[in-house]
Amino acid sequence: MRNILAAASLAVAALTALPAVAADAPQKSVAAVHQEKAALAGKTVSVQGKVVKVNNGIMGRNFVHVQDGSGDAAAGSNNLIVTSKDTAQVGQQVAVSGKVTLNRDFGAGYLYPLLLEEASIAVK
Repeated sequence: MRNILAAASLAVAALTALPAVAADAPQKSVAAVHQEKAALAGKTVSVQGKVVKVNNGIMGRNFVHVQDGSGDAAAGSNNLIVTSKDTAQVGQQVAVSGKVTLNRDFGAGYLYPLLLEEASIAVK
């Protein structure tokens, strides 16, 4: 019985260690974030989707590209780039929550018209 309780306690601790996705942040599609970016600038939003690309450890953060099937590939509105201390693997379904940032210039030619920054990433 003691072993079962210890295992249950470890499981609860592991679950609470997962990155938190802001429950109060409005849920948006990738396309909606692109479409409403001016109104959303500086606000926290949540998005769910599939990780399609990951670049870890760039400029002290991880760059995770998320798509949810919405948006237009030709216009670039089907992909949302998320920066975070958290990461995920290509192919994983994730819930992300972060601050909408426009025209972020990291220098050296790294200019992003739209980012979701300082995000939390939770693998689903």
